[in-house]
Amino acid sequence: MSKKAAEHHRKASEHHTHAARHHEEAAKHHDAGHHEKAAHHAHTARAHAVHARGHAEEATIAHSEEHGKNSLRMHSLIEALRQLS
Repeated sequence: MSKKAAEHHRKASEHHTHAARHHEEAAKHHDAGHHEKAAHHAHTARAHAVHARGHAEEATIAHSEEHGKNSLRMHSLIEALRQLS
C-alpha cells in the first residue's frame, strides 16, 4: 500500500475515534439535560465523520492511482457515491 493511502487510512481512523468521543460526550450531556452542550458535541462528531469519509475516499483514490486500471472501477464507484451525497 502506498504511504499516501496508508496516511489517509490513519487520518480516517483518527477522525472516527474523535467522532465516537464526541458522541459519548453528547450522550452524557443529553442525559444531564444540557441540550446545548449535547448539540455542540453532536455537531462536532458529525464534522469528524465528514472528515473521516473524505480521508477514506482519498485513500481509495490513492489505491486507484497506485494500482492502475484494475482499481478504476472502485474509483468510479466512489465518484458515483459522491454524486449521491
